[in-house]
Amino acid sequence: MEEKCSAVVVGVGPEQGLGASLAIFFAGKGLHVLIAGRSEEKLQKVAEKIRQNGGTVTAVMVDATVERDVAHLFKMAKVDGYPIEIAAYNVDSNIPSPLLETDAETFTLLWRQNCLGAFFFGKEAVKAMKGRHKGTLFFTGATASLRAKPPFTAFAAAKAGLRALAQGMAREFSPQGIHVVHTVIDGVIDGERARNQFPDHIKNKGKDGLLQLDAIVETYWAIHQQHPSAWTHELDLRPFKEPF
Repeated sequence: MEEKCSAVVVGVGPEQGLGASLAIFFAGKGLHVLIAGRSEEKLQKVAEKIRQNGGTVTAVMVDATVERDVAHLFKMAKVDGYPIEIAAYNVDSNIPSPLLETDAETFTLLWRQNCLGAFFFGKEAVKAMKGRHKGTLFFTGATASLRAKPPFTAFAAAKAGLRALAQGMAREFSPQGIHVVHTVIDGVIDGERARNQFPDHIKNKGKDGLLQLDAIVETYWAIHQQHPSAWTHELDLRPFKEPF
């Protein structure tokens, strides 16, 4: 009988969002899932969905920019007693702001959410995985990880930092059996946030113009299952009609 393991997903918000979709999918594959985010109401809705589908879940309120919160999350994973198979950092906070209108507070906030929190999360994940010499660590990036475009320069600086963090961790910990992955989400995800914030943009994209949640999570799972002789570190996901 195979050992039951766990997945830790931070950045879980609305049920129709990437963090929640990853958690629900991983639970469906038999993993005990720890879901983390800043909204207890949203966490409980996702947890209930997982339980209704027959999965097991632990919900933890976490601010990923606070080191002790992230440490507490992984302590909870240890208490649950399931070795961590997958850890996914899915925090994606963005604020449009032309550079001359961007103050230090906004710039720093974006860096803390998109990069510093990933540093805290990555360290704890590696510490939890290194004893077993296995596990997959995902960092969700964006188009801005590769190129900056106003009015999102501050966001891009943070996402570029996240990419550098993932690269460094992959080079350091791959030889120890930990698969570090940076995913570039190059397009708009068809989820609750996008539909609420820019419905006209969603409509203009037309059929198959948005990244579908089920398709993204299936790709994450396929990457997790790769043989260590042929690991992917970075991949980009975009709708077939998205220009790049």
